[in-house]
Amino acid sequence: MHDEKWCTHSQLEGIPDLSSQEGQEASDVSVDISELSKMGYQFLKEDRIAEAMDCFNTILVVDDNNNYALVGMGDAARKRRSFRDAVTFYQRCLTHHPGNNYALFGLADCYKALNQYHKAIEIWEQYLLHDDKNITVLTRVADAYRKVRDFRHSKMIYLRVLEMETLNPYAIIGLGHLHYDFKEYQDALFYWEKMLESNKDNVDIRVLTSIGNCHRKLKTFEYGIGYFEKALHREPYNFYALFGLADCYRGMNQQYRSLEFWNRILEQDPRNKVILTRAGDAYRNLGDYEKAINYYERALNIEFDTYAVLGLAVVAKVQSKFEEAVESLQRLIQQDPKNYRLYLELADCLLKKGEKHKALETLEEFQKFGIRNTYITDFFEKVKVY
Repeated sequence: MHDEKWCTHSQLEGIPDLSSQEGQEASDVSVDISELSKMGYQFLKEDRIAEAMDCFNTILVVDDNNNYALVGMGDAARKRRSFRDAVTFYQRCLTHHPGNNYALFGLADCYKALNQYHKAIEIWEQYLLHDDKNITVLTRVADAYRKVRDFRHSKMIYLRVLEMETLNPYAIIGLGHLHYDFKEYQDALFYWEKMLESNKDNVDIRVLTSIGNCHRKLKTFEYGIGYFEKALHREPYNFYALFGLADCYRGMNQQYRSLEFWNRILEQDPRNKVILTRAGDAYRNLGDYEKAINYYERALNIEFDTYAVLGLAVVAKVQSKFEEAVESLQRLIQQDPKNYRLYLELADCLLKKGEKHKALETLEEFQKFGIRNTYITDFFEKVKVY
């Protein structure tokens, strides 16, 4: 390691003013700048950000457009997650050194971190003009296209990566996510299972939960359970594995088993209102209305939740408290007017009250939105002949 005295302005007595030096002395300055640059990047590798920035700032005092120092300052800011500051340094570098690959790469990564994916794509494509076979950049571009829901370009670039490197994990996982995002669950399974086959002994746990989630979406719950259990064996408190198992058992109408996993999540995260509501639903479906009410109210004590209020309304309906249920459901419809489930429950309540005409009117109100919904249509036909 070089002597750290070179890394602060106050200690930099060995570097003279460039404006007053010529010949060999100027050459000595460039050597010193080179050493400072090396030290700055070494500090960055060691996450000694402040010391790295001292080095780069010292270079900029004597050479305010030095490309190594400007990129170094950008990298340091990026490591600190000060992405807007990093953008300024990278852009400053590119103003004086157009096409600098390191500045382009850093700038694109910053735009990605700021969720400015279109800008990131534009910069990465500039980078690829200089280096069109850089797999790291290609997968990043494909990821960015996926984020902006450009299926065609995203898939094309992922496949281009796989032509270059058949089992590239980033491209395979990216293709899995891409197809999953577009609800093409069978295709997503193909890629994630390919990832599993290529690395059976040490596959990333996220691949296991992703495969499980595909089966959950395809309603092949019994297959999904096996993958979630494997994930849980490796990480006993993994949220996605616990949630997946609970939801699979819910899909199989094994509410008592789903409760085991909802409650295991709540042991770690007792204020998760979504899970409290799901557990409340499970207790309600098991006929334990007292516990269901308790869980729904715990969720509502955290924050308003449509499905917790809906759960309480359904419990009230089951207990023949029709006026209470109708009032709650009508308020929910005002807040969420296109939620078909609310209209179904309200129509059912009105029907049970003997108000068939009002039940039909409720279903017709939803149909006015022009949304085709088989549950609404089927129930409408059922009410008409009731």
